Amino acid sequence: MSNTKNDFAWNELFAKHKILSHIEKNGMFEITAFEINKLREARLMTKFDHRKNLPKVFEKNQLSILPITRGSYLISQFDAYEDLPDANSNIAKVSFPNHIESIDFENITSESMALNCAYVSGILADFIEDEEILPTVSGRMSSGSFSFNIRNTFMSKDVLVNVNNSQVEIDGGYEGIKNLALIEAKNSISDDFLVRQLYYPYRLWSNNIGKKVKPIFLVYSNAVFSFYEYEFQDTNSYNSLVLVKQKNYSIEHTEIDLEDIIQVLEQTELIKEPEIPFPQANSFSRVINLCELLNENELTKDEITTNYDFDPRQTNYYTDAGRYLGLIDKRRENGQIVFSLTPEGQRLFKLKYKPRQMKFVELILKHKAFNDTFRKCLTNGQIPNIYDIVEIMKNSNLYNIRSEDTFERRASSICGWINWILDLI
Repeated sequence: MSNTKNDFAWNELFAKHKILSHIEKNGMFEITAFEINKLREARLMTKFDHRKNLPKVFEKNQLSILPITRGSYLISQFDAYEDLPDANSNIAKVSFPNHIESIDFENITSESMALNCAYVSGILADFIEDEEILPTVSGRMSSGSFSFNIRNTFMSKDVLVNVNNSQVEIDGGYEGIKNLALIEAKNSISDDFLVRQLYYPYRLWSNNIGKKVKPIFLVYSNAVFSFYEYEFQDTNSYNSLVLVKQKNYSIEHTEIDLEDIIQVLEQTELIKEPEIPFPQANSFSRVINLCELLNENELTKDEITTNYDFDPRQTNYYTDAGRYLGLIDKRRENGQIVFSLTPEGQRLFKLKYKPRQMKFVELILKHKAFNDTFRKCLTNGQIPNIYDIVEIMKNSNLYNIRSEDTFERRASSICGWINWILDLI
């Protein structure tokens, strides 16, 4: 598996400073941005929003990194991440104010746009459950000074960390009569998140105001706002967060029924299988989300792996899945692999929610293995078992699949994508 630029730089830093020996002896190691910058920009070398972003030397030794000042960091076996539960399937529909013309809610391309849209449409007021909420704090600021306990996974106990004027970034702060809601917003789907992004802002503002501070995580993808409200049960404990509630909203009309899907099925013509690896990407929602990210900017393979919740193998799988559907283009430029949306992909993301989902369904069902599986699902009232799907695949002239194990692994992607279609209903 190939190394990223961060992998190479951190391997050199670990060797130069004997970091593992220091951690074994002292429990943690402090490193400055000055030392990191000698090899690569510290901002790029320390931003690991998900476990999968961690360099291999961190992953291998169960390490994480936390900022403690504006220019220094601690490395240890910190339990720094929290799994993000799946959003429930219910989506509350909201209307958008007719007089607002400066926000195109059908074309949200950034976290800040998603937050503005959620505010003016009343989504935030509903989720925060407060009166007269107004945007108050956002952007970068100093954390102030505080200490906290965090679980050390190697020692199986809490250790003390002291923070003094580290940099904090808040995507959106909204104050009402009773609460201050601090929101960390993402436009990428993930399995986990870095608790620090909620905890440091929470500690800063808990120390400065008398109102309750609500840490909130927002994921915006495919026209759905998914909100997660957390609570730190012990202010001084990094790992004391619990999920209080989760709710989803959409402004666009999202009603799709079985007849809509069947109409697409009957109108879709099968195509010849492309000479591209058959998908090994079980989450179709993440295929869509990757295309959303590429709709904003072209991304290198390294950028996808480093900045989003993909490991190198998953980056290959999910970009190949997009290529299989004709939505993602791959090229080599200046020694790097670069991914972008194809013209068809660009046209697709100009569609409104329902026609966009119908187009995704069409692109999936153009392929015989998916089409036949879905038809069998409709006939039997349930998704076929893996062995039946493998038989369908063997009769679908798939590109470069030979072994039984490979057929079975790829069959799980068919299950995942068919489930995504059914979940639209």
